Amino acid sequence: MEDQALIDAALSCGAAKATLLDQQQIVLSETFRAICESNQCGGYGKCWMCPPYIGEIHQLMDTVRSYPRGLWFQTISDIEDSYDIEGMFEAGARHAQVSSRIREKVAPLLKQPFLLLSCGGCHLCEVCAKQEDKPCRFPDRALSSLEGYGVDVYNTTKDTDLKYINGQNTVTYFGIVLFSE
Repeated sequence: MEDQALIDAALSCGAAKATLLDQQQIVLSETFRAICESNQCGGYGKCWMCPPYIGEIHQLMDTVRSYPRGLWFQTISDIEDSYDIEGMFEAGARHAQVSSRIREKVAPLLKQPFLLLSCGGCHLCEVCAKQEDKPCRFPDRALSSLEGYGVDVYNTTKDTDLKYINGQNTVTYFGIVLFSE
């Protein structure tokens, strides 16, 4: 598998930028679970792919550590201003669509298994089945949260060519496809 082929796949699916990371470049912190538990996004306990349903934080971080490489990608969307919550949610849904396309495009290029993590919350369904006490509608396509797995997006990004902040009136979301050689 050629590194550039993975980057090109992400870009062709709508990512604004993408790069490859080695395991030691992925910064993990259990503090993100506390942030999830504080429910700042309003989604804690309302999505099958977020805490507390995805598992215990140390096991999830060990899962991330079990993959030697990652395809790190971002989407950048324009929003009206920093208070445009609706625009941020729409951008999150678009990021989920890009993430899903990337999963399909890179699957033939990678050894199985691989793990795709995306921005907080799954965003595939308008309303998660968890809120209706039903099983996940798309367990094979559902998107788990980077932060839910303990990935420190800011510190993982800072030593790459990707920017964490991409200008006024934009929102940037990240994802990663973790894989073995």
